[in-house]
Amino acid sequence: MTSSSSPSQDAQSLAQNYPEGLRADALMEEDVAWSHEIDGERDGDQFDRSERAALRRVAGLSTELEDVTEVEYRQLRLERVVLVGVWTTGTIQDADNSLAELAALAETAGALVLDGVVQRRDKPDAATYIGSGKANELRDIVLETGADTVICDGELSPGQLIHLEDVVKVKVIDRTALILDIFAQHAKSREGKAQVALAQMQYMLPRLRGWGQSLSRQMGGGKGGGLATRGPGETKIETDRRRIREKMAKMRREIADMKTGREIKRQERRRNKVPSVAIAGYTNAGKSSLLNRLTGAGVLVENALFATLDPTVRRAETPSGRLYTLADTVGFVRHLPHHLVEAFRSTMEEVGDSDLILHVVDGSHPAPEEQLAAVREVIRDVGATDVPEIVVINKADAADPLVLQRLMRIEKRSIAVSARTGMNIDELLALIDNELPRPSVEIEALVPYTHGRLVARAHSEGEVISEEHTPEGTLLKVRVHEELAADLAPYVPAPVAL
Repeated sequence: MTSSSSPSQDAQSLAQNYPEGLRADALMEEDVAWSHEIDGERDGDQFDRSERAALRRVAGLSTELEDVTEVEYRQLRLERVVLVGVWTTGTIQDADNSLAELAALAETAGALVLDGVVQRRDKPDAATYIGSGKANELRDIVLETGADTVICDGELSPGQLIHLEDVVKVKVIDRTALILDIFAQHAKSREGKAQVALAQMQYMLPRLRGWGQSLSRQMGGGKGGGLATRGPGETKIETDRRRIREKMAKMRREIADMKTGREIKRQERRRNKVPSVAIAGYTNAGKSSLLNRLTGAGVLVENALFATLDPTVRRAETPSGRLYTLADTVGFVRHLPHHLVEAFRSTMEEVGDSDLILHVVDGSHPAPEEQLAAVREVIRDVGATDVPEIVVINKADAADPLVLQRLMRIEKRSIAVSARTGMNIDELLALIDNELPRPSVEIEALVPYTHGRLVARAHSEGEVISEEHTPEGTLLKVRVHEELAADLAPYVPAPVAL
């Protein structure tokens, strides 16, 4: 039987549970606490009203530097931001992890995180995301910290953005806009830049608005303009929207043309029957580090979210000498904006067209299971659910052994590695060798030395079981695909008559 507690006792227990210095009025509002006690019992499983009405300060998010001179230098080039999240489901730890990830995203975009608060609600407020009263409290925090931007941990509607900006009096952006900004900074290739620009325009189109009368003024209807300009004409905002739509259509055509070029390269690899492996996973899970460890590719490795946007394809070799390709792909993140999934669909096709997916997860992350679920959601979106998958638990040298055991118990086809130290990399290579599709035809052929190209193809496209140099030529025993088997057929020795 549970014992009932008074509102004042609740307030004391909350004060003990949180570090000193957290905003007391944001943690507890005693004027609503009395309503919890009805006949000495709590109101079922519903949210406590004090929690629901509170903005809870999330400790440890500030990235402000101690050295004053360094802070002043950074303030010249960084936006100063306050983060705000709405906690609707899950535990307090889930809410804090989500806001910590938003802080990492903000830092990657070049912002200085000053503070972070979370509010518990049944659902985000339709007008201001956190409700009008809490929006006023947020304005006080913005004034207190000197922030110039508020970042919300969710995708806000155009109305929510406008109303929240009107209250807090500084720029408000949402998680989607932040991720788009990071992608815009990191895109290097022509295709990557075009995909990001398309996603940004898709996001901006419904949120286009003007200040004052500049975008509502109607154009056209002037004297001597002729038939084409008579009548009310279109407003400035309508003109801008039309231009954005035209630019989006042009960009889609350009991306389609670029996709054709990459498809030709993929078809060439398929024609040569080179197996392909795609490295997929959460952003900053260590995919590029793993690619470098497996192939020595020298791809950019950076402790930042979305360091890789342009897919990198490298050749690699299994321990048994079989060639295959390794493709490093864009990192995924929870609630990846659907604009980005759509814009980067052509890039993500590397995952769908592969023979094997190495699903990399950060074993040292507080919630690796959530990372796995988020990536699998995107893999479903790009239609790659039928591709075999190996879960590679990276950063095992920094992970809790109990977490590794739990993950490996849940994920039957998994291996714990460290791309940094090289731990278990040989075992991973052997696992890749075992999982890659093998050529279907086993054949023995005596290839003349004048046809050395066939021997080279047997090594690059097939699996050589044995090779012997004889006076007549190279005696090969290989597993190959049907096309190469047909080319080798004329050199199959005739059976010896008994």
